[in-house]
Amino acid sequence: MRTHWSVQPATYLYWDQKKHFLLEHDTYPVWTIFAVEQGQFAYRFGEHEGEGGFGDLIVCPPKTAFYRRTLTALTFHFIQFIWEEEGKSEEDALLAGKWTVRDAERLRSTYRYLRSIGRGVLGEPALGRMKHMVEDLWRLLEIEHSSAAHNQQSAEARPGPLMQQARQWLEEHAGTSMSMSHLARLLELTPVQLTRQFRSAYGTTPSEFVTGLRLKRACRLLEDSTQSIDLIAQQCGYENGFYLSRVFTAKLGITPSQYRRQHRL
Repeated sequence: MRTHWSVQPATYLYWDQKKHFLLEHDTYPVWTIFAVEQGQFAYRFGEHEGEGGFGDLIVCPPKTAFYRRTLTALTFHFIQFIWEEEGKSEEDALLAGKWTVRDAERLRSTYRYLRSIGRGVLGEPALGRMKHMVEDLWRLLEIEHSSAAHNQQSAEARPGPLMQQARQWLEEHAGTSMSMSHLARLLELTPVQLTRQFRSAYGTTPSEFVTGLRLKRACRLLEDSTQSIDLIAQQCGYENGFYLSRVFTAKLGITPSQYRRQHRL
């Protein structure tokens, strides 16, 4: 997608219940959008072919023969514009085709403003307002496209059932003297496979993950209780207070006693 969405509107027409196109096809010198508000039509240009209905923006690049045919009475916004900043050819090529806006309420609002602004000649201040609304369409598409891409990446990156099981087991047993080798056997993995797959899923090793859980619990107990360091160590999966202090200081840069003094109220 583009990074700069500023446009200069060239033409705006609003057609209400158009039963058929006068011309079977046309070629436009600038970027053109058929933004459908009601009805359906068939289109074909370049490598793109399909049907457009409400919510669809059919975007045709300059100097491209655009074939169109109404399927039902068509209400649409005909928008032509020029990019104020020239984009990369490969980016602009991706903008051509059919785009669908999912936020119907927002889209209807934008269409109402377009109809209102587009009555008459596009002089100032109407031209500036039209510029804003056309850019709003592109921004709406860009936001939805980015959100969809993020959700897809998140879904693809979601850990599989085996590593989710590993994480749950670690969370449940972090306060005990658990063994990574035991967990690996439960999952029918080697310790090396467990470490590699867990790091790929969560960005950390199982041992580092457990250390984080233990220190988080130790911090909470230091803040909220008067228990000795030895008792806290036993509840966090460490043999004694000395070992807890060593790990605590190495990871957090402060001793448990110093942490308690700083965080007690």
